[in-house]
Amino acid sequence: MNATGVETKIRMADKADCEALRMIYGQYIDTQVSFEYELPSEEAFAERIGEVVKTYPYVVCEVEGRVVGYAYAHRHRAWDAYDWNAELSVYVDKNAVSEGIGRRLYGALMEILAEQGIRNVYGAVTLPNEKSEGLHRTMGFRRLGVFSRTGYKCGKWHDVVWYEKGIGNFDVAPVPLIPVTEVSRSMLASVFEKYSK
Repeated sequence: MNATGVETKIRMADKADCEALRMIYGQYIDTQVSFEYELPSEEAFAERIGEVVKTYPYVVCEVEGRVVGYAYAHRHRAWDAYDWNAELSVYVDKNAVSEGIGRRLYGALMEILAEQGIRNVYGAVTLPNEKSEGLHRTMGFRRLGVFSRTGYKCGKWHDVVWYEKGIGNFDVAPVPLIPVTEVSRSMLASVFEKYSK
């Protein structure tokens, strides 16, 4: 329970969350926030979650027992030298925006990723999106640059701004990335407790 008396819980996503997460994502399908044109089927969405959680964290936020947002990491680029980077995505129910849920999700995600050995995290934001740009700024990301007119959605071309944040130690050579399935359960519990307060 947080300071306002509202029960908030950050935790790993599981199969039972699939439809709730898909419905949140569906709120953004007819906007430029997502570059997909159609909402994936429940089966396809579940497959995506299953692929992510083999290596990276996929976290959800519940408020009073209802899932109101989620965030996950995925591989940033294909080549081996990029193993220690991750791209982040976050989606919050439109009825729960501006309540700090994105910050909680991103905070938990980045602590887990740092434990796994990730050094850099990236976020891509389709413009305009003041809320997402603000989230990245307040979380310490730096703006890298803009891909101009890089996606066509909702009848027009959109720019995408890229953000970056270093979360690891660059003074030593990296060890192989630890899959999220091998991260200590006690470490995860500690992170989730911290961001659920």
